[in-house]
Amino acid sequence: MEIQLTKCHGSGNDFLIIDEITHEYAFSESDRAELARILCDRNTEIGADGILFIMKSDHADGRMRVFNSDGSEASMCGNGLRCAGRYVCELLGKKEALIETMKADLPVKEQPEISPEVTTYQVEISPVSFQLTDLPLQLDQETLQDEKIPDLSEELKFTALAVPNPHLVAIVDSSDLESNIQEELSRRVNSPNKWFPDGVNVSFLKLLTPGNIYVRTFERGVGFTNACGTAMSASTLVSCLAGLNKIGEVVNVYNNGGKVQCVVHKSNELYKIDLIGNATYVYSTAVTIDFSRKSFEMEPKQFFKEETSYAKLQEEADLFLTKHK
Repeated sequence: MEIQLTKCHGSGNDFLIIDEITHEYAFSESDRAELARILCDRNTEIGADGILFIMKSDHADGRMRVFNSDGSEASMCGNGLRCAGRYVCELLGKKEALIETMKADLPVKEQPEISPEVTTYQVEISPVSFQLTDLPLQLDQETLQDEKIPDLSEELKFTALAVPNPHLVAIVDSSDLESNIQEELSRRVNSPNKWFPDGVNVSFLKLLTPGNIYVRTFERGVGFTNACGTAMSASTLVSCLAGLNKIGEVVNVYNNGGKVQCVVHKSNELYKIDLIGNATYVYSTAVTIDFSRKSFEMEPKQFFKEETSYAKLQEEADLFLTKHK
């Protein structure tokens, strides 16, 4: 089977776009999971954090399904949604679109460039829930906000929320970031454990200066990534609840892949977050998949020129982090 691919990324969180609107691929559910495991393997000449399947929707402009590199399906992906939204907008010749995801239909729209010549899109991250049953997190309480989890860590306090992906966020200092504690506890809660039966994304959040935070995330099904859109959104909300930032104001969120901007909105006790950042194309190619051998052959890559502009944004972000982290 030959498949057309577009490699893209949001804040260095990279994906492979497979267009099922234009192409009539006949993927089974097992095919989708296997494609993610084969093509996203970093030991191959492609490699990625996941696959974005762009599909027709019976009520929205398009539908996005996200498969992680381990073959598991994610309910949402903020960085991926920016890339998928851009793809659908350009396919339809529109500046904004409504994208169907697993749990919500979410608006995506083109925005002024976050950095010169960096294509930028805004997506809505919602719904937001603090109910532990929505992660799920098995504790004898309904919510967890800035509290310790018995037996998980004696020092760190966590906030648990679903956006709708499950997230566990801790506000930390530099010594925590320099230690191995994030990796150790992340692997613990993403292996068989008594708290998170389905695993969880774990983020460490550090305030840099007012209006500027740093977020590092261990993604469920992936591991450490350059950035996680829903995690940066969830962490921005946590920073506002902690009084580090303000609801309704732009927060610059720095990550190992660059930076995005987030704005938290609250209405009738409900939250939603705007996630604004790059949607960068890297290259296009075609692959011929051999499912029986779990292998592929690839055509020559056709590179876009967008990475040069994004590299300047990343350089500026790195300089800011070096100064304030």
